[in-house]
Amino acid sequence: MAHEPLTQAEVLLEGFLALDTPEGFRAELIEGEIVVTPPPDGDHEDCIGLIVDQVARSARTRMQFSGNKGLKLRSGGGCPKNHAIPDGTFAPLDLRLFRGADPWMPCEGVALVVEVTSTKPQADREAKRRCYARGGIPLYFLIDRDAGSVTLFSDPEDADYRQHLTIPYGKPLPLPEPFAFDLETGDFG
Repeated sequence: MAHEPLTQAEVLLEGFLALDTPEGFRAELIEGEIVVTPPPDGDHEDCIGLIVDQVARSARTRMQFSGNKGLKLRSGGGCPKNHAIPDGTFAPLDLRLFRGADPWMPCEGVALVVEVTSTKPQADREAKRRCYARGGIPLYFLIDRDAGSVTLFSDPEDADYRQHLTIPYGKPLPLPEPFAFDLETGDFG
């Protein structure tokens, strides 16, 4: 019985899903490229902790958080689906999106993803931004440690966000519903 040959995208996806990365490393499939990143440094994790603390204390809607949730996102062109692991993923608690989810879950219901720049800042600034927009994730929050600024991307359409607000560290960043509070950024730097 003859089998249809696999497309290049199918071979790439199969190879990616079969990867066995060293402990602490992350493997992602972003716009047709396999990206492996080392464990984050302490300053990176401090930024994530500060965000989680503020959301837990101040968000109008109670949120669940994951720092390791794999998301399957639409891709552009002939690439396989993007498989990204944001530094942080927030979803309304009442949805319980993470409960029973596969390691790579759909992104429907995710309210906000967070990235903190590290070894490959251009991927966070561009490729991952496009991936999250294609997935329809309403808010993408980028802490750009090299630039000393934070950016909130919103209003996704096709492969990008139509709105963004960039401010330097130290100024409050207004987060819209379902968060509805000003995120303090002074301690990020």
